[in-house]
Amino acid sequence: MSARVLVVGGAGYIGSVTAAVLVQNGFEVEAYDDLSTGHAEAAQGRLHRGDIRDKDRLTAVLSDGKFDAVMHFAAKSLVGESVAHPLRYYDVNVGGTATLLQCMQDTGVDTLVFSSTCAIYGDPIRLPLDEEHPQHPVSPYGASKKMVEEMLAACRAKEGLKVTTLRYFNAAGCMPDGSLGESHKTETHLIPLAIAAALGQRPPLSLFGTDYDTRDGTCIRDYIHVLDLADAHVKALNQLLEGDPGDAYNVGTGVGTTVKEVLAAIGRSLGTPVPHDVAERRAGDPPALFARADKIQAALNWTPEWTSIDAIVDTAVQWARSPRF
Repeated sequence: MSARVLVVGGAGYIGSVTAAVLVQNGFEVEAYDDLSTGHAEAAQGRLHRGDIRDKDRLTAVLSDGKFDAVMHFAAKSLVGESVAHPLRYYDVNVGGTATLLQCMQDTGVDTLVFSSTCAIYGDPIRLPLDEEHPQHPVSPYGASKKMVEEMLAACRAKEGLKVTTLRYFNAAGCMPDGSLGESHKTETHLIPLAIAAALGQRPPLSLFGTDYDTRDGTCIRDYIHVLDLADAHVKALNQLLEGDPGDAYNVGTGVGTTVKEVLAAIGRSLGTPVPHDVAERRAGDPPALFARADKIQAALNWTPEWTSIDAIVDTAVQWARSPRF
């Protein structure tokens, strides 16, 4: 029998795409999600509705499902909201993960892949960012993820947990067949916002700062296609199921793309420019963030297939024109 995986946060953007890729790779998948930001239609396999902080509910689902592993995507992830309401982020992201780990231990599930973030690094002191870069997060969101990583490392060392954390850069793109895509109730990501502006579905985009010390004056970020993220999760899980204790890896392309370059790619894909207004810089926006991903490439034989911003944008445009939820 193939391995059974509970995808916590499996009705969300990255969780649902990863679950679909797990199914394609022969895994048996069920989802656990409170649907506060996710969509029931996106979940793969059986959907268990519940809060990650609900110990009784989680324990029952894990016990009944006889799962071999858990993938953990459930989190609050809006940086601005985390600054305004930090307790919510520590409660769900840190407290919820502690509850999940206790439930896993109580039901004999010892394998976990965790969705982390490059936000744990804070403002870069060197580029590209590698896994040994100092960690000084500048938001409660980033701080909460750093706390979880520390908790997971301690559980690996002392509790017998096999766990890998994947530190994402800027997730982007959608399933090329149009089956799953990015659909947030509160959208903060550049690509879907810019596409919506170009389609006339929202006001012109605000371009925050054009005077950075970059090649065109706008911020540089590392955009990683959601399918490449999913592939990294599958490879990380397979390594853990083979007995490896796990590790922490950056997941990015290593290629930095400016905001203006993203807008130009969207314009090419849609055949119309993205309407935008220039605004002041946002506090806390570093000029550039991009990954060094040599470690995951060596350890997991993972390399991104979607390295062209045009190819990434094309999938997001396809979804935006015909969203399913």
